[in-house]
Formats: sequence, C-alpha cells, structure tokens
Amino acid sequence: MCRNIKMLFNFEPPATPTEVSDAALQFVRKLSGAHKPSQANQAAFDAAVADISAAAQTLLASLVTQSPPRNRETEAARAKARAALRFGEK
Repeated sequence: MCRNIKMLFNFEPPATPTEVSDAALQFVRKLSGAHKPSQANQAAFDAAVADISAAAQTLLASLVTQSPPRNRETEAARAKARAALRFGEK
C-alpha cells in the first residue's frame, strides 16, 4: 500500500520516534489522499499522526522475535542492489 513506509521492527539500533512518526505521517497522507491538509483539516491530520505514532510505538515495543536484529547498513545495501536490478544502474 505505502511504498515509502519502511519496516521498523527488529533493527539494531531500534527505530527512533522520528522514524515511527514519519511512517505514521506517510500512512495518514495515504489514507487522506492529501500530502498537505488544508487549514481546516490540519488539526485532525496532526491528531491522526500522533495517534498512529503512539499505536505504532506500542506495537513495536510489544513485538518479540527469535531472529537476530538486522543491520541497517546491510539492509540499505540490499535495497540499493534490488533497485539497481529493477531500474537499472544510474
């Protein structure tokens, strides 16, 4: 659904509150269909981002796994390699 939302669970170091908030913002933008809400909708938009961020933080804190944490640099390199295969080298 939202291609810009990145997986945030099971990374070392853990996801920051900013990363969670950014993901929540992308989710609300997708749901609302607006990149930037009107002044009339700004309060509702901001409240939704705050609520979703809080729910996401709770979720991330509650999840457990047996697998070792992933390395951010390794995952970024893999994503770059997949993009190069998909879109070609630039």
